[in-house]
Amino acid sequence: MENIITTILLEKNMLLDILLAMLLGFAIGFERELTNKWAGLRTHMLVCMGSCIFTLLSIHAFPIFAHSPQADPARIAAQVLTGIGFIGGGTVLKHGSAIYGLTTAAALWITASIGMACGCGFNSLAIVSTVIVVSVLVLIRIFEKQFIHRGSKIIRKLSVSFFCRKDIM
Repeated sequence: MENIITTILLEKNMLLDILLAMLLGFAIGFERELTNKWAGLRTHMLVCMGSCIFTLLSIHAFPIFAHSPQADPARIAAQVLTGIGFIGGGTVLKHGSAIYGLTTAAALWITASIGMACGCGFNSLAIVSTVIVVSVLVLIRIFEKQFIHRGSKIIRKLSVSFFCRKDIM
């Protein structure tokens, strides 16, 4: 009976961690959605929740192997980062000399880390980190518009034409 109660409480805490991850992913994704970025609300929510679930699984799902020398819960966390790198790489686009999507890739990366913090039970860290991330995304955009020269990131084309006579060519 004691094992059943412990299991129910653990699963309840896991569900709360997943719900918190969903809400924190929503906060970051909402900002990305408002600014019309490639990875928006759903993507950030799913990345945060998925990272949380994988972290919970790495901590709790394999108790039989917990005391073996091969046990390493950090291995799953490392693979989460690899997967996020793959997803983030898909958001980066190159158009001519301009590169787009780096901030979105970074937002996905930090969203995964926030989900992992939820999965480890570091809820305060996850909440404070989300507030900082959203603040950086919003406030630095305002700062850039106010103080950074707009022309520094604008792509300019220069066309050069040469005219010669046929006999010199």
